[in-house]
Amino acid sequence: MVKVLLLLLSLLATCHLAAADDHAPKMNEVEALRDQGYSVKTISPVFGQLVMFSSPKGFTPVFENTNGTQYIRESVLIGETTKKWSQMITITGAKGLASNPKATPQLLANRIAGGFKQACPTSFTGAGLGAFKIDKFDAFAAVVGCGVANPTGDLYSETMLFIAIKGESDYYTIQWAERGAASQTPLKLDDAVWADRLKRLTPIKLCPIIPGEPAPYPSCVGGA
Repeated sequence: MVKVLLLLLSLLATCHLAAADDHAPKMNEVEALRDQGYSVKTISPVFGQLVMFSSPKGFTPVFENTNGTQYIRESVLIGETTKKWSQMITITGAKGLASNPKATPQLLANRIAGGFKQACPTSFTGAGLGAFKIDKFDAFAAVVGCGVANPTGDLYSETMLFIAIKGESDYYTIQWAERGAASQTPLKLDDAVWADRLKRLTPIKLCPIIPGEPAPYPSCVGGA
């Protein structure tokens, strides 16, 4: 389902994203701060800005790729892979998309939900968590899921929390996906679980890239 999101970002940005093969990430992720052993605050330069969020302990980056105006980095639980995983945290970037006056975080959320629903019309579920601000930047969060996420292969369900953020010039998403047993009927979303996961991804922050500033980017860490 991550690939559905990338396709939607690609359509909004009117550019083509080729399918990427597994390979080791370039590891531009920076472990900036450790918060009581439960999460790692990471800062990554993604196109025009630094993106900071909290990555829960136990996840490790396994895939990273930049293809033209599209960026993606995937992290899974230690011992899992991009082909076989139970949980995945993904950050994406779409360069220049913020200049499109038709693109809004909520519209992107609707497109993502529509992509899920098209993939699993009889087992789709979704709930908007609403619009909010990340500092001055517009954002929207939602949870969507498919009871049967892969009807042509191994059967499993997939549920995803995603946060869409409109940056200065680019769009970013942060996602937390989970796979489980397949269900022919819509999954019941556990509000408490997904609210807790949204909280665990915070604080989220977009910062300017300061020329010559090295990792761990102290200008972005300060005040987080």
